[in-house]
Amino acid sequence: MTDFFNVGQIINTHGVNGELKVRPLTDDIKRFRKLKTVHIEDEVKIIKWCKIQPDKVILKIEGIDSIEEATKLKNKYIKVTREEAVKLKENQYFIADIKGCSVFDENRNYLGKVYDVISTRNNDVYWIKEDKKEDLLVPVLKTIIMKIDIENSEIVIKAVEKWKED
Repeated sequence: MTDFFNVGQIINTHGVNGELKVRPLTDDIKRFRKLKTVHIEDEVKIIKWCKIQPDKVILKIEGIDSIEEATKLKNKYIKVTREEAVKLKENQYFIADIKGCSVFDENRNYLGKVYDVISTRNNDVYWIKEDKKEDLLVPVLKTIIMKIDIENSEIVIKAVEKWKED
């Protein structure tokens, strides 16, 4: 399990006083208002203020006071620790914890590892990869996903032939 989660990516500067324009990588953009510190390149940074816009966040970080200093951070990720992450409800998981999990069907046949999680309008989809096998896209539905065990990095799904033709 990862100790840090990306909550945003610095996409540009904003203004001339070192403000940062951030693309949120979180379901709740308003969470930035509660953050007092973040991690950028393994350094703890103190947030002085933030402004929420419809699809981005403007952050003012202590010690970043010029456009030149802000430009150096372009494309860097803003991270929070697991302790600072949003609290999940039962049967909710962080994508970072799902990626890399081994996937088995209900008969314990190994299918591969979760390479990525694709978010769609209706549900997420686990992209399963394994050498010398065709990639498998598994809809994250209660009728297909039988068990998720983050502690052991395992996911069990219904046998593919039972749901793939539906």
